[in-house]
Amino acid sequence: MKNIDWRPLAAAAALLLTSACGRANRGAGINLSGSTSVSPFAEHLGELYHKQHPETHINVQSLGSSAGIQAAIDGVAEIGMSSRELKPEEAAKLDELVIARDALAVIVHPSNPVHDLTQEQVRAIFGGSITNWRDVGGEDRSITLVAREAGSGTYSAFQELMLGKQTVTNAALRQGSNGAIRQVVAEDAGAIGYISLGIVDTSVRAISIGGVAATHDTGIEDSYKFVRNFLFVWPKGEKLPADAQAFIDYVLSDEGQAEFENLGLIRVKVTTQAK
Repeated sequence: MKNIDWRPLAAAAALLLTSACGRANRGAGINLSGSTSVSPFAEHLGELYHKQHPETHINVQSLGSSAGIQAAIDGVAEIGMSSRELKPEEAAKLDELVIARDALAVIVHPSNPVHDLTQEQVRAIFGGSITNWRDVGGEDRSITLVAREAGSGTYSAFQELMLGKQTVTNAALRQGSNGAIRQVVAEDAGAIGYISLGIVDTSVRAISIGGVAATHDTGIEDSYKFVRNFLFVWPKGEKLPADAQAFIDYVLSDEGQAEFENLGLIRVKVTTQAK
């Protein structure tokens, strides 16, 4: 009897099974993937939305902006999340929606006596030419630099908005999320980092840049210049599934935008006050 090579058939069966499982998982809810900065806010609104619509589950994966953008391009997630602007080659493949705006805060330990830095000083610190706090009016203490990993949305936004052509020195401690940066700075009196203003808490302190405090109000007024967009993205020209579109409508609603505002973000839709 002739021997039959079953391996091609087995591989095809496995591919069909994987595809079927992927469709089944996507059918279980709305899948969002991407920015670690956007994720906690998306999760929060997802929980509120689920309470109102128990039949709809919002599944959020915090993988970084670049991974979320690629997930949207590949169709692995209905919605990708990004805290950086799309590159031209990405924008050619994706539709984008600004869901909120976020101020980037430069943070230090609460005990640090330095309350204000110029943008040039920030650049020099993160570039590695200033390495001691005494050089910017602080104590005689070495500066511990904490930064996001290259490729993250927060890293890209900080590079573009704050540093310009200056790059972050290789001496910086690289962290995988804003929360990790906050924890390192909270535990090191000589540390400095940058995170979303929306997650600044009492464990750290946001410093002023050029005499302008990093606050919700200064972000709205545009007097604090270091503000970025939070994006939802999906394949260009594609109509979103009805449940995904309904969630986006909620995010853009007065209720959703007010919730973002309560969490420290800047709303993108201005509510018209009744007269």
